[in-house]
Amino acid sequence: MVLRHARTPRRSALVALGALVLAGLPHAAAAEASPAGGPAPGAAQTLGADRPSPQLLSALQRDLKLNEEQASERLVNEAEAGTRAGRLRNSLGERYAGAWLRGATADELTVATTDAKDVAAIKAEGATAHVVERPLAALQAVKEKLDAAAGRVSTVDTPVWYVDVVRNQVVVQAVDQAAGTAFVEAAGVAGEDVGIRLAPERPRLLQDITGGGAYYINDSARCSVGFSVTQGSQGGFVTAGHCGRAGATTTGYDRTAQGTFQASAFPGRDMAWVAAQSQWTPTPDVKAADGQKVQVTGSAQALVGASVCRSGSTTGWHCGVIEQHDASVRYPEGTVNGLTRTTVCAEPGDSGGPYVAGAQAQGVTSGGSGNCTSGGTTFFQPVNPILSEYGLTLVTASAQAAPGEQEVWTAGRVYEAGATVTRDGVTYQCLQTHQAQGAWAPAGTPALWQRV
Repeated sequence: MVLRHARTPRRSALVALGALVLAGLPHAAAAEASPAGGPAPGAAQTLGADRPSPQLLSALQRDLKLNEEQASERLVNEAEAGTRAGRLRNSLGERYAGAWLRGATADELTVATTDAKDVAAIKAEGATAHVVERPLAALQAVKEKLDAAAGRVSTVDTPVWYVDVVRNQVVVQAVDQAAGTAFVEAAGVAGEDVGIRLAPERPRLLQDITGGGAYYINDSARCSVGFSVTQGSQGGFVTAGHCGRAGATTTGYDRTAQGTFQASAFPGRDMAWVAAQSQWTPTPDVKAADGQKVQVTGSAQALVGASVCRSGSTTGWHCGVIEQHDASVRYPEGTVNGLTRTTVCAEPGDSGGPYVAGAQAQGVTSGGSGNCTSGGTTFFQPVNPILSEYGLTLVTASAQAAPGEQEVWTAGRVYEAGATVTRDGVTYQCLQTHQAQGAWAPAGTPALWQRV
């Protein structure tokens, strides 16, 4: 299906926790110097993981069965692990085979490589090494063949396929073995060790809307607001493409005139953005539990195994874990590529709503199966491709004006992990996929950039 509460933590305890975790990491980002000569902020500080909202902590405790200390520790560990994984991805190059987190507090980072000689380097970064047969690039190439085949053959009975870095294989979810085998053979990847996972679920569209707040399309269907964005001086929000086509009008939660869909893609991708009228002011807020709000500070992509929370106008605020990135899903209306698979529950009307990991925007709800009573699987369209495709800037709590001088590194641009830029005559390599904020220049954010 496509898917159209809390105690306040002690601030000093969270800051101490972030410092403790940072101090224990080999090659910790905190050890690098800032342009001013002092220590640069660590990943947890840069991404706001050491300053979680009480609403986020409450939902993590409820849905991941954690206590307050564990929830706080998990967020810090996830932020730091993303930077370490990025460093290893850059150093391993074509041998890199993925990274993931395990443990209640996400305290175990595993990085896979195709060469046993890399084990020492991986351990030096505080990670567990896993030697596998296929690099990530090879797995992605197999999935691309499945994507291409989906344009030629029916995938009604094979509605989901994705790269599973933990198992080092591509997985096709099918309603029965025969359907899975036929799809694999049609794609020409029968000898590529593609796993077939049998499951009865068939994701479907559910046209049922400040992130997570309701909005209505052409005064009928309801979806959920994703994240606030700007395009030049024009404000608006991102949401799911299946919620409305370009030109469709929207009204807000109060049924007053709100805006117009400027661009929309579905199927293929599930992305859209709405330009809002002047009385609607973009904010970095996302609705949480009990009428509270959390704020996003950026869009650094979280790892497989990281916790993620979702807000929607039907079911509200729920959390789970990221299971895979780059999944392809066959809905009755067509195939959508590049989705992220999660254990978060959702229901009709939650479509388009925001996913956050810590304080980082992750994506908008696309679809899934199950519900928030019995549980289920939900997919989201990552936010960074939406920002990049439509030239949008995420509205964040810490956004600042970009520096006046013209540099190759540019605030507002989406950078993929592994990309290289220059800034003040120095070359940097990106560690985590994100949209560059004005306050996140490479020299001062070793959590996101590595000097080369």
